[in-house]
Amino acid sequence: MLPRIIEYFKDKSVLLLGFGREGQSTYEYIRTYLPDKKLTVADKNNISLDDSNVDFIYGENYLDCLNDFELVMKSPGISLKQVDVRESTEVSCQVDMFLRFADCKKVGITGSKGKTTTSTLTYEMLRAAGFDARLIGNIGIPVFSALDSITPDTAAVIEMSSHQLEFTHASPDVAILTNIYEEHLDHYKGGFTGYVNAKLNIVRYQKENGLFIYNGDQGVSEYIDLASLKSKPLGVSVEDALPFEINNDHLLGRHNRQDVLFAYNAAKYFGASDSACEKGVNGFEGIEHRMEKVGTFKGITFYNDCIATIPHAVECAVEALGKVDTLIIGGKDRGLDYTEFADWLCKCPVRNIIGTPETGHSIIKLMQEAGTSKTVYPAEDLEDAVRKAYEITGLDKICLLSPAASSYNVYKNFEEKGRHYKTLVRELGE
Repeated sequence: MLPRIIEYFKDKSVLLLGFGREGQSTYEYIRTYLPDKKLTVADKNNISLDDSNVDFIYGENYLDCLNDFELVMKSPGISLKQVDVRESTEVSCQVDMFLRFADCKKVGITGSKGKTTTSTLTYEMLRAAGFDARLIGNIGIPVFSALDSITPDTAAVIEMSSHQLEFTHASPDVAILTNIYEEHLDHYKGGFTGYVNAKLNIVRYQKENGLFIYNGDQGVSEYIDLASLKSKPLGVSVEDALPFEINNDHLLGRHNRQDVLFAYNAAKYFGASDSACEKGVNGFEGIEHRMEKVGTFKGITFYNDCIATIPHAVECAVEALGKVDTLIIGGKDRGLDYTEFADWLCKCPVRNIIGTPETGHSIIKLMQEAGTSKTVYPAEDLEDAVRKAYEITGLDKICLLSPAASSYNVYKNFEEKGRHYKTLVRELGE
């Protein structure tokens, strides 16, 4: 008997849109059960694949073919902002299919910031409680990789980006929305409104026994009518009580405490005990690129917070770490308004601001126009920024890379930028 997802694919004309990690995962899963099914792969870049049952479409106009297919499996990073999709064409993705057809317990986590920490903490709590837990999704593991090994007792913890949720028409048993801030404005029709609408697909299709956990300090009433939901809404505040202490240096700051509370309430829904949740929290080993301590070199302690792609995340990191003497910011310009962030930088306790292209230079300009007394330095690139940081950061102080922007103007992703930063810190600190 074929899996339900494969039955859904079997008789449809299918386009795999994008052939990165998720596109390749979808291809491999379909091929496992339908080795002779005709497929089409479309990607901006040339594709090398030895399969006579696959047609290829590539080049600048690769999106023009969408309406020729019944089912389009879209990779998360591809924007359809400029494409008019016909009603006869269904656009979906792995997360959508998993939520619709996978037979297991499901908790989904999204938000502008905090979703990776919250997802990992939820996973650790459920695992400590004895669940067959899986951590999948936007965290770097395609959800289809778990399909063949899950059972009804499996607890799937799924990190969900707005890109994955944009064309998702199902919701998990527990939906967590950590927060909403301006991000990815260049990806969606309608800008910020389109971004928010995509995020809210995580809760729109929940059933009566579902739970919607949201940021009670930020609120969501301006985005969605909580009374209209079938599921139970639960606002979580950073001031809420926990039945245990957080004794973990990887979870400094109020924002991390709130992530713990999000995860705790999700784990409790599935029956995890307080002691299991405590074990999961205090066994948490941190996340690469999230307030990650690189080490101390020449008397300066360096932190890599490259996952911080919006101003709010930078502010949280500075507050949590204290002793930040030098802050390195900057990345791709996605149309965010940095005026308020520049004002905050002028007033915050950080003494030195180093800006890399593109946004780092424009933020420094805003600070200079405001008459800042801080030391500001527009760096040519990340290597120049790290060299300058070694020159100007005080002894026993912290240099923090926290970009407040994405990395796509220079790097493939924030992971590549963060790893380059760590290499530079170590090489220049010898």
